[in-house]
Amino acid sequence: MTGMGTKNDSPLRQEREHRVAVLLFDRPAMFETSVAIEVWGHDRTEMGVPFSEVRLCTNEGPTLRVETGFDLVLEHDLSTLEWADTIVLPNGGRPSPLIDYELDVMDALRAAHARGARVISFCSGAFPLAATGLLDGRSATTHWLYMTQFTARNPLVEIEPDVLYTGGDGLYTSAGTAAAIDLCLHLVREDWGAEVANTIARRMVVPPHRDGGQAQYVEQPVPHSADVEGDLRAVLEWVEGNLQRTLTVDELARRAAMTPRTFARRFKAATGTTPLQWILHQRVVAAQSALETTTATIDDIAATCGFGSAAALRQHFTKLVGSTPSNYRSAFTHAA
Repeated sequence: MTGMGTKNDSPLRQEREHRVAVLLFDRPAMFETSVAIEVWGHDRTEMGVPFSEVRLCTNEGPTLRVETGFDLVLEHDLSTLEWADTIVLPNGGRPSPLIDYELDVMDALRAAHARGARVISFCSGAFPLAATGLLDGRSATTHWLYMTQFTARNPLVEIEPDVLYTGGDGLYTSAGTAAAIDLCLHLVREDWGAEVANTIARRMVVPPHRDGGQAQYVEQPVPHSADVEGDLRAVLEWVEGNLQRTLTVDELARRAAMTPRTFARRFKAATGTTPLQWILHQRVVAAQSALETTTATIDDIAATCGFGSAAALRQHFTKLVGSTPSNYRSAFTHAA
């Protein structure tokens, strides 16, 4: 398989190319591998997403056998890690995550991190990453099924059993399977901001983040008005254009020509959340955009987005995003 991402003449591609190497072992995990390809391996520059190129590589190939009965033939070897800005370890190989890893793989991963490449793992990919020693003294996570084995093999790593992902300083780990999506979108948000992460999430039909500890958990996605069909769409579009107003369920129900009770029921069925929670989410998203793209004060952003006060903005923003507005602005101004 060759590098992913169709090249074009987009200025975003020319100015902000990102190079991603996906390191595969024998019996690679196809879901986790596909997550990296889906997030970084498609040309979405027309949607405002910076261009990335993905290369699948291995030190065991060029042919790898997949457990479900087919082969992958890879064109890239271990030297691809020298090319990459981000290195992905989708899983730790088979028959178990307790296998020993080749010294050249360990050396290549340590060298890549030392020169500034970001190294991330999905699921049992935490095992080869931990085997490098790079996670010693750091927090990490993996699939719940492997927690006991991982802790026994890596006593110097601080295991976090109840999170979807952990990381910083160029090293990140995620829990099993779908948590790989959460980590990738988190990294996209770090690199290019919430608007780009939301664009990719909507294209994949997944939540842009799952709220909770470190903004990782949420029960259901909170859709944009364009994602809602039927007679509620016009109401949601109106709300998105009037976030600075005081908005009540009664007012929205009148606009939808429904009773408040019917409106609330229909709204929950269409969006998966309550009207007030949806409005709060949209206000936080609007605040994220303003923090990333304007120099407006926190007070002005709070007023424009309908929070009423900077204190209210800080409270709700920190709860949903996992960062204060000021820290968020500082982080994404630096990323830009």
